[in-house]
Amino acid sequence: MNDKIILYHGSKSVVEYPEIKITKYNKDFYFGFYCTSIYEQAKRWSVRFTGKGIINEYEYTENKDINMLIFEEMTEEWLDFIVNCRLGKSHNYDIVEGPMANDTIFNYVQNFTDGKISRAAFWELARFKKPTHQISFHTARSLETLRFVKGYEVLL
Repeated sequence: MNDKIILYHGSKSVVEYPEIKITKYNKDFYFGFYCTSIYEQAKRWSVRFTGKGIINEYEYTENKDINMLIFEEMTEEWLDFIVNCRLGKSHNYDIVEGPMANDTIFNYVQNFTDGKISRAAFWELARFKKPTHQISFHTARSLETLRFVKGYEVLL
């Protein structure tokens, strides 16, 4: 990543002070505050329930002292990491960045996790899907790399 980039977080509300929330569902990279560098993806996140939402914009400043894990693309390591996180296994990274298991890929991951499809079948199904981007912040220290810029309403 560059020294400073704009990241987006799609939500139902303005999130001036990001938090790491523990929910009943485990996410791709475990519990964290999730953003993306792709505006349209954040918009889809924000409007998915009611047709309207808020895009929160942040300036991210890289901190080389932070423990980061970056997946440049969907790999065996990425798949195993997501499966472990979705099974509730935590990790020690401050920030994790990489492709997102979107709705379709999530179903493939879940089928693989449940033993319904093989690893080879997962890759055969996933290889034609366009990966998306996510960066997740897992510690208070990592959240200090974000500076709230603005939040604004968007519609479906």
